[in-house]
Amino acid sequence: MNAFMQQLPALIGVVIGALGSYVAIVRGDRARFRRERAARWEERRLEVYAEYARTLKRSVTLAYRVASHLGNDPHPHPLSPQEAAPLLAEATEAGDPAGEALILLGSTQVVDKARAWVSVVLEMQQFLREGTHDPEAWHGLLEQQREGRAGYYAAVRDDLALPPGHSASWPVTTQVWRPDLSGTRSRPPVSPRPAPPPGTATRPGGSRRGP
Repeated sequence: MNAFMQQLPALIGVVIGALGSYVAIVRGDRARFRRERAARWEERRLEVYAEYARTLKRSVTLAYRVASHLGNDPHPHPLSPQEAAPLLAEATEAGDPAGEALILLGSTQVVDKARAWVSVVLEMQQFLREGTHDPEAWHGLLEQQREGRAGYYAAVRDDLALPPGHSASWPVTTQVWRPDLSGTRSRPPVSPRPAPPPGTATRPGGSRRGP
């Protein structure tokens, strides 16, 4: 009995240590499960956000092409409203599931920004259905669409804790070359060659030599 009492503190220590290890393992497993679940949902939300942007951008591109047919946009591949109608219907059908997934998994801020973006796209489509020829008004809709897209992407980055990205807003200076049918030979416009970086020597014939 005396021997047992002498060993009792050691036994109690072993039991407490075992219980402590068990609790630590359980808590660690739960924390790891929560982290893995959060990572999976973040990946899923990113897929949903990107898919919604792709489907909506498809409708925007079709709108550009129809606007070019009506003389409002410089898009190089015009498309008549009759040719665009089935493509727009297909894009709308593809966008419905993406929109439902966005509402289901997206944050409130992202969904609100998506609604603002798609509202401008619907205005663009209505503008084209009316057959309006007003390049200045169309340009205003394009600016609103770009702002809506930028707001959506900013909300997505904020929701997923991503670093700030590019605004995707830059001036378009590319001219569309069209063949000259007047009988004279024409060539497409050539963009000016960018100046060489400081310290770069230019050899005869146009080749460059670095520092």
